[in-house]
Amino acid sequence: MSILQLESFSTKYKTLLEEYLQKTINRLQAPQVLKEAMQYSLEAGGKRIRPLLLFATLHAFQKNPEIGLNSAAAIEMIHTYSLIHDDLPSMDNDDLRRGKPTNHKVFGEANAILAGDALLTYSFQLIVETPGIEAEAKLELVRLIAQSSGAEGMVAGQVADMLGEEKELSLEELEYIHVHKTGKMLTGSVLAGAILAGVNEEKRNWLKQFSYHLGLAFQIRDDLLDVDGDEAVIGKPVGSDEGNHKTTYPALLGINGAKAELMKQIQLAKDFLLKLDEDTQILEEITDLVENRNY
Repeated sequence: MSILQLESFSTKYKTLLEEYLQKTINRLQAPQVLKEAMQYSLEAGGKRIRPLLLFATLHAFQKNPEIGLNSAAAIEMIHTYSLIHDDLPSMDNDDLRRGKPTNHKVFGEANAILAGDALLTYSFQLIVETPGIEAEAKLELVRLIAQSSGAEGMVAGQVADMLGEEKELSLEELEYIHVHKTGKMLTGSVLAGAILAGVNEEKRNWLKQFSYHLGLAFQIRDDLLDVDGDEAVIGKPVGSDEGNHKTTYPALLGINGAKAELMKQIQLAKDFLLKLDEDTQILEEITDLVENRNY
């Protein structure tokens, strides 16, 4: 298989994913306002980093990335539900998401909550409906994504994040939040690709380590953008972490220290990719994107 550059790879599979997401929402027999609220946040754009990681993992093991479409859509739906709920008045109380009014500002708080609920539950239906894979693999995917997104994963991180407001956290406590709130779903995306590709246990472990360090790098870069990012580019107010009294990597390590830690985590992620001895160019380029992204 020829090596694809990240730009063309990303354009191809993001387009495929977005068309599929629109189709899957449109086919629902549900109240129109619910479908519109679900679609509104799914169409808000963003990096689609989680689906891209899944597609790139399949590519690395010479599998057709399109076999991951249902799982990629499910993961993006879960990510989108979490953003809808994060933005609610009872949580972060944000007015903007990716430069657009947040879901509850457009559809009202009750419809925003229900749109998030619907995206979360629909995601598991999509995994079960994946064509061409064995039932055992579907069960493994459901278990993985549920664990990555639930009380042992993303939700745990969100709770710890809220509990950490107004407190000075240690680096260890901050790492726990980021590993769970952000990293678990990134790891789940990579390992979902590994399940679909039939990757052996040793290489799955290296992929898990790769995505662990990538997740930390992703959040450190996010913290840095909150300090010195361009509001017009990142689509939300700069300085919101400080305003919400949240501990961040720049607050604990200083800006230069946070940048050094970012480079360290990026290198560790790449070191584990090297162990795979596979065509990991797209995964490497995604890692570079995480390091250098400006939104």
